[in-house]
Amino acid sequence: MSTTRRYRARVYVSLKPTVNDPEGETIAGALRSLGFQGVARVRSGKFFQIELDAPDEATARDAVQGMCQRLLANPVIETFTFDVSEAAPTG
Repeated sequence: MSTTRRYRARVYVSLKPTVNDPEGETIAGALRSLGFQGVARVRSGKFFQIELDAPDEATARDAVQGMCQRLLANPVIETFTFDVSEAAPTG
């Protein structure tokens, strides 16, 4: 009998350092105008939290890697990192 476990992945997608980030620049300016003068730079990005079922953590990691490469991140302008852990039981 095959058993699966529930895993939670946290995926962070950000623009490559060489890519212009107008949203980050706008946010940095707004923060400074609100009095946060120490803000030197802001880079914007995306965050995804994904719950998935897999037989083990290695399989879950492989699946998340594929999700990032095929859909969640544009490899031309973005990079990604992620972590995977067993999800806490709900109920």
